[in-house]
Amino acid sequence: MTDPDPLVEQWYDYLRYDRGRSERTIRTYKSTLDELSDPATATRDEVEAWWLSTRHLAPASRAAKLSALRSFYRWCTRWEHRPDDPTRRLEAPKVRNAAPHPLTREEVQLLLDESPDGIRRACALCAFAGLRVAEAASLDWRDIDRETHRITIRGGKGNKDRSVGLPARLLDELGMTRRAGNVIRPDDRPYTANALTLAINRAMKAAGIENTSHGLRGRYATMALTSANLVSVARAMGHAHMSTTARYTATSDADLDVIGEAVTRGF
Repeated sequence: MTDPDPLVEQWYDYLRYDRGRSERTIRTYKSTLDELSDPATATRDEVEAWWLSTRHLAPASRAAKLSALRSFYRWCTRWEHRPDDPTRRLEAPKVRNAAPHPLTREEVQLLLDESPDGIRRACALCAFAGLRVAEAASLDWRDIDRETHRITIRGGKGNKDRSVGLPARLLDELGMTRRAGNVIRPDDRPYTANALTLAINRAMKAAGIENTSHGLRGRYATMALTSANLVSVARAMGHAHMSTTARYTATSDADLDVIGEAVTRGF
């Protein structure tokens, strides 16, 4: 194992302390930089060869990797650690920004009925409180306040804490039999975000549901937007930009039919 590059470590500290990036985000960036033998001194040819080697990945994955690498080299050039940005000529792939596809009420109930306890709790947290899978994976029982009906999410995206409501339905699903420890895996090592995502997706497949873990949070957003304004829902979901939350206003075909009928009656 090679020693960490001081310049790269300095960039990680910049992300951590100056930009407030979470450790999860830094690990993601690190996994990309580790694909280059020496990112601090990599030539343009070496970086372009690396870029070609990622052609088998999905456009969104390639775009994320390129974004991480560009962030590093822009920091390097800004602070004169190197004179050039070897990613300058690389073109990011176009990523289709599809509208989220929320689970239906029936699909959520089926998933809860068919899933083992830990996965059921994770699904309930995403669907009824809007937690990200990574946030559910790291949630501790001590962050759930039964008296105030609040959940404190620590170190969410952007390394920010936030508080969300604890609906009665979620309280029932959680059981609340413990006072401390990991909510999803109280008697074992906590899931990583990726492992929990895979577990939820497997549970959906087993239940015959054609969707992904994102559909659970989509269900929360879609329902929340029927009774709360965009600003409030964005805050509850931990979105930095309301445009992200607004994507969930893309409703189902059935909802669109109802809207169409209502508009037609107005003429």
